[in-house]
Amino acid sequence: MSHKTCVIIGAGEGLGHALSRRFAEENFNLALISRSKEGSRAALEEAQKSFKDGKHLHFFGDALQPESITEAAQKVIETYENIEVLIYNVRGGYELKEPLDMTFSDLESIYKIEVVGAFAAVKVLLPGMIEKKQGKIIFSSATAALRGSGTNPIYAIGKFGLRALSQNLAKAYSKKGVHISHVRLDCALDVPLIREWYGKNFKEEETANVHDVAQNYWWIYLQPKSAWSNEVELRPFTEDWTF
Repeated sequence: MSHKTCVIIGAGEGLGHALSRRFAEENFNLALISRSKEGSRAALEEAQKSFKDGKHLHFFGDALQPESITEAAQKVIETYENIEVLIYNVRGGYELKEPLDMTFSDLESIYKIEVVGAFAAVKVLLPGMIEKKQGKIIFSSATAALRGSGTNPIYAIGKFGLRALSQNLAKAYSKKGVHISHVRLDCALDVPLIREWYGKNFKEEETANVHDVAQNYWWIYLQPKSAWSNEVELRPFTEDWTF
């Protein structure tokens, strides 16, 4: 029997590489989809080190071009026999502006990145899971999915849409054996970009370790059908929170 396959869209050097390592440690093949192979180099290397006999490959896909996500997902189906997990780990940028300063292009772009790109992958990969009556789909999200912002509205709009997509899919297809979960990361992650942004003000204890986050994704995968979580929130012990 072929090894199970985990598809990660948005497999960068932060959470993406930690997810790649965690699932490879459990003898999963990794199909990594991103805008460039170089961008997924760390994730690919982690998979190769963690499961040397696995079939770990990179496929081009850009959420701003949803058709490319469709094409990548179709190539994944042609390459792997047993696709068990899909993780959509893509996010839009943090562009500070007031709502009236948003442009039509801003809204179109964030909708493609957060919602249309996710749907493009699901539309190709979910039918196979339904046919097998098993599979896991996990969306990486944020507390912005529950709370609007007067200064960062674009990001919130995108995450609101992603959460709606996740809930719609869960309500429609959970009963057909597919577990769909929306993970809200209510924190900054300890990734190179965050360390660069914070500079001297960076404090490790105020961020979430990406390998600890990846472990939680693995626990979601292990959840039995009688007790599935469709909404999960994660934050470090130091986080001030309101939801």
